[in-house]
Amino acid sequence: MKIRTQRLGNKILPSALILLLAGCVTTQQPAELSSQDNDMVVAATAEAVEDFSSVTAAREKAIDQTGELVLLEESLAAAIDEPNPTDTADNLTESDSEIIAADEVETSTITASEPQAPADIWQRVRSGFQLQDMDHPRVKSDLNWYAKHQSYLDRTFVRADPYFYHIVEQIEARGMPMELALLPVVESAFQPFAYSHGRAAGIWQFIPGTARRFGLKIDWWYDGRRDIKASTTAALNYLEALNKRFDGDWLLALAAYNSGEGTVSKAIRKNKKRGKGTTFWDLKLPRETEGYVPKLLAIASLVANPEQHSVSLKTIDNAPQLAEVNIGSQLDLAIAADMADMSLEQLYTLNPGYNRWATSPDGPHRLLLPVAKAENFKEQLAQLPKQQRVKWVRHRIKNGQTLGQIAQNYKTTVRTIKTANKIRGNNIRAGNYLIIPAASQALNSYALSEGQRLQSKQNINRSGTKIHYTVNGGDTLWDIAMAHKVSVRTLASWNGMAPRDTLRPGQKLVIWSKTKNARSSAPAGNPMAKAMTQKINYRVRNGDSLARISQRFNVSVSKLKKWNPRNTKGKYIQPGQRLVVYVDVSKVAENI
Repeated sequence: MKIRTQRLGNKILPSALILLLAGCVTTQQPAELSSQDNDMVVAATAEAVEDFSSVTAAREKAIDQTGELVLLEESLAAAIDEPNPTDTADNLTESDSEIIAADEVETSTITASEPQAPADIWQRVRSGFQLQDMDHPRVKSDLNWYAKHQSYLDRTFVRADPYFYHIVEQIEARGMPMELALLPVVESAFQPFAYSHGRAAGIWQFIPGTARRFGLKIDWWYDGRRDIKASTTAALNYLEALNKRFDGDWLLALAAYNSGEGTVSKAIRKNKKRGKGTTFWDLKLPRETEGYVPKLLAIASLVANPEQHSVSLKTIDNAPQLAEVNIGSQLDLAIAADMADMSLEQLYTLNPGYNRWATSPDGPHRLLLPVAKAENFKEQLAQLPKQQRVKWVRHRIKNGQTLGQIAQNYKTTVRTIKTANKIRGNNIRAGNYLIIPAASQALNSYALSEGQRLQSKQNINRSGTKIHYTVNGGDTLWDIAMAHKVSVRTLASWNGMAPRDTLRPGQKLVIWSKTKNARSSAPAGNPMAKAMTQKINYRVRNGDSLARISQRFNVSVSKLKKWNPRNTKGKYIQPGQRLVVYVDVSKVAENI
């Protein structure tokens, strides 16, 4: 029987116990009590209960700050006998039922002074759900898909485990809908190294421009889009800004997160002009966006009631999994992993923002570690001499070497070498020595560094003839893909790139060519490419440079110089000069 309570002056007593002691609850249907009789019964019972020492103890134990009493179920269970099986709502009179109904209202405000947090985080997540339309018809197909793919859910939430508590904490602190904690399921399936064809990276899938707009740092050493804490903060800041822009409509904010605020605003204006609705469900948006919001609502609906959909959710503790440790300066990740007593792969998974073999010399200077390992790591780090945080190599400069070549050989940056050696310009002299930070282990030991991830991707066996191709000046993904009869997106995917990423001369690509006589260098051309190439006489404008013109027409500076040897001899080009440019009009028609 569920225990209910009634407040009498400053006493709180179980209503069922009141009725039982007064003889009003029996195995037979009781006679209806008058209001006066009921008051007498309640008063008499209140005096009788005072004799129960266990109840008195419970009362003394449960006094809250306002001086009122909180009667705990555990104390009652010890104070009264097992309730009669016939003591149910069906056996109570109308007036008894009214007392119980009043008790339910009264006790809704009575809570333990220190409510215990649920051990499993899913209960906490469900209690924070705020979004509507989970039962919208467009949600059903995605809900059915998730419900049929238990293994996908298992893999996704195993990856989410170390990060999920932090995300839930941040969302709850801001008072945002807890459904947003599930957004990385839709964005990346919680894969920390996810990289999309649209150049989006990390569990929140930021593109470079938006990432920098919300304070995420991106350089050779470090990519904040993959930093779990930094990217979570940036993503929630972005979502809050979008929600404010769209007047508190979270579905529109989510649509804008996927396709851009301009796209959603344009769709709203269009519908207003036509007298149509302006909710998410009314708008004509990109196909991906129209499916994006229903996917989030579908996974939220499944999390809200997994049993209904015959799935189970991995247990994730409602407690911090990670501790942030301030390391102060650059640190070799192999050394860090050894001090933390964990594998390099585990360390990279918790700190996926670091691209190379060490943390960035310019920061951030922090690591996320399992809570249980953080203190021991701090102790060992404090004992590690600063000069042993990274390995230093003494390099003798050879004739013809440049800082760029040396940096590439040691898998570091020109800036790092210049800073370490206090070099201001770019000039170095043969015979001099440089000190250079270098990895303490073989580079293939850093399996989840950017370079090793790329190498693993390029080594996957696929259909076709495998070619190792070195990028030449002026090459584009489109040219190379057409020459080998593959799509640009496929070629980019094989090499860990997005179709719009730029190529660098000397860059190594893997191509699974579909041509019969595949070669490691691109053919001189093909009929389609030649047909789309036109000769342009370009007049140099104020502010132009060879670099700017090359970007405008998607050609290399070296080709511009080759085509215009007379006009490019000097250091600068002049307004009014004429340059010959051979362009692919299918790609740069808007610039001609």
